[in-house]
Amino acid sequence: MTAISSPVPARLERLRAAMHEAGVHAVLVPSSDPHLSEYLPERFKSREYFSGFTGSMGTLVVTLDFAGVWADGRYWVQGEAELAGTGVQLMKIPSAASAMHLDWVAANLKSGQTIAVHGDMLALAGERALRAVLAGTGVTLRTDLDVPGAAWADRPSLPEPPVYEHLAPYATQTRADRLAAVRSAMRESGATQHFVSTLDDLCWIFNLRGSDVNFNPVFLAHALIDLNGATLFVGAGKVSPDLAARLTADNVHVRDYAEAKAALGALAATEIILIDPRRITFGFREAIPAEVPIVEAINPSTFAKSRKSAAEVAHVRSAMEQDGAALAEFFSWLEGAFASGDTITELTIDEQITAARARRPGFTCPSFATIAGFNANGALPHYRATEASHAVIRGDGLLLIDSGGQYHGGTTDITRVVPVGTPSAEQKRDFTLVLKGMMNLSRARFPVGTKGPMLDALARAPIWEAGVDYGHGTGHGVGYFLNVHEGPQTISPHAMPEAHTAMLAGMITSIEPGIYKPGRHGVRIENLVLTVEEPATEFGTFLRFEALTLCPIDTRCLDLTLMRGDEIAWLNDYHTTVRTRLAPHVSGAALAWLLRRTEAVVL
Repeated sequence: MTAISSPVPARLERLRAAMHEAGVHAVLVPSSDPHLSEYLPERFKSREYFSGFTGSMGTLVVTLDFAGVWADGRYWVQGEAELAGTGVQLMKIPSAASAMHLDWVAANLKSGQTIAVHGDMLALAGERALRAVLAGTGVTLRTDLDVPGAAWADRPSLPEPPVYEHLAPYATQTRADRLAAVRSAMRESGATQHFVSTLDDLCWIFNLRGSDVNFNPVFLAHALIDLNGATLFVGAGKVSPDLAARLTADNVHVRDYAEAKAALGALAATEIILIDPRRITFGFREAIPAEVPIVEAINPSTFAKSRKSAAEVAHVRSAMEQDGAALAEFFSWLEGAFASGDTITELTIDEQITAARARRPGFTCPSFATIAGFNANGALPHYRATEASHAVIRGDGLLLIDSGGQYHGGTTDITRVVPVGTPSAEQKRDFTLVLKGMMNLSRARFPVGTKGPMLDALARAPIWEAGVDYGHGTGHGVGYFLNVHEGPQTISPHAMPEAHTAMLAGMITSIEPGIYKPGRHGVRIENLVLTVEEPATEFGTFLRFEALTLCPIDTRCLDLTLMRGDEIAWLNDYHTTVRTRLAPHVSGAALAWLLRRTEAVVL
């Protein structure tokens, strides 16, 4: 069969021609858009277009004689495969927070040369870091040029799907109430204006949703909020006349998406604007007149939406029951298909698990692309099966499935590992170590205000004890019918334990340790948990985690010789809860599967 040649070399040639025409010697292409989103609309996938690397994170640097993508360990195997034959090198970095590409730029560009990066795609913090490393080098930084855009002749247009309202009962506060809360925070900081670009913040503030980005129910927009009204900058035709009228009733006015910068530029010197330096691009920060005072602080909505209300939590618990019932139907089907000798591929897993969720009330779409990896493919944390490259699931080993759903009442994210045939002793050992790590953190008690990164070691301790580690963080925040990855909290050794990473009651966070052995197998077990308050003691208020995810953990993969009695008790208690909560939602083969997989484990 003839190999398909990569289009990347020709694209790089066009990019270098555009660089020459613009008089620049290097371009930096981040994985970004004007909203600093993690998942991008097709129009803003410049890094992917000019490199061929499809990972969700990574930075491309192109000079006249070099091209490289800086990516962390989650993507090394994927990157080597996707970049082969493109002329783009994989530059390995220790974590997503690394700035090694900046060091490379400073070391390799010469005095008098120019590097370009479009300011609308560059985080304000990233611009400051880039200027710092270039200081004294004689290298000029241009942020006013979109060189990749000039070289991308068939660049997709902006997405056009309509914006819609997130309605009661799932929207548990009115738009007016949320705007009032934001304005209260503005007054406390002394601001009269607040500019918001991050899409999940906008959706939360205005009780709106969209479908501009795969898997995330968000839409492209900016907002400028003052102490009396607000302006939403969104694509023409995306807001219906009826919705515009309802927005107007809350003193929210709609203007074209392209007018946001001009609105910032028109601010009077008497205004004081609140911006979040981690959630605004340099291009939009630069549009604010120099005479306008700026308050830099985290978006008030970022904290507010991370702390789910009691009413929202009730909807999330209901969504988890529906999601767990869908998974019971799926896993019942999967075991039956294995028993019948049916041909099952990693693509089949995605099709069937999505179909099972689609039968559940409130489901709208997956919350991310399903990861179904058998044996060696499971060792790639962000593996994605494709028509061109996927495995048939047969023989002995482990099948890792990481999936999730968007429901009107919540967002789910779960990873389970199931045996295929007879797992090896090593695979059972790794599965058990990962489970011990997940349980160790799930059972934790800690004081209010404990920074998320400080909790990471609790999940790693049982894994470290065996001389093993994993390269990704242990947990991320999760939105409420919003992004599956949500800040500000994070449980990761790569994050600084700053004030905004504190764990607070109402937050929903994943716990997902793993073990990955390239070329052999991978294990990750993930639950979503709710942070809840414990009764106060003489030492203050403590927090704990409540497991929200409802799905059995496959005990056939356990090495019971590695488990303690208290760990078995936790697992049995969890399975009792799963059985009790899911049984009313399933019947027939799915119920039989649920009862079988939640049987008590006895040492």
